[in-house]
Amino acid sequence: MPLRDGNNGPVPTCRLITLDDAAALAELVRTNREFLAPWEPLRDESYFTEAGQRASIGASLAEHERGRGLPYVILDRDGTVVGRVNLNNIVRGAFQSASLGYWIAEGAAGQGITTAAVRDVIRIAFTELGLHRVQADTLEHNVASRRVLERNGFVRIGHAPRYLRIAGRWQDFILHQIVNDT
Repeated sequence: MPLRDGNNGPVPTCRLITLDDAAALAELVRTNREFLAPWEPLRDESYFTEAGQRASIGASLAEHERGRGLPYVILDRDGTVVGRVNLNNIVRGAFQSASLGYWIAEGAAGQGITTAAVRDVIRIAFTELGLHRVQADTLEHNVASRRVLERNGFVRIGHAPRYLRIAGRWQDFILHQIVNDT
């Protein structure tokens, strides 16, 4: 179910990222640095600057232009940018698949915003992009992220030991997927 405003109308949960989002995202990653650190790779200091975010956005938009990514920002109920949700590594041909990634600011966590944004991106993946499968992977101890996926119909498909280097060390992940059966 989408987010609703005070008049019970639907509220956009996400939109395509633009270069104009660089300042807001830089502020978010700076102020949420400690909150996000356990879930992310170690970052160079430039990542936390407007220029760093502009470069990241530019790279994401280039992948989008090539049809290999869908970079979105997550919006709270008043339209403020509070995070990111992305489809990455879109593969066509027989696979028709992508990987999902997302993060949200600490102040917006636990309000259903991420769940709604992921729901909207999955709908886009299946209806507009015609994908068959979306995979999402979570750290074993990231209970909140697993709940977001479960609420959106993802199922656990495996365990990947020492899968990604997060917070400076190789960590185990749980693998999830959702398949479009239509």
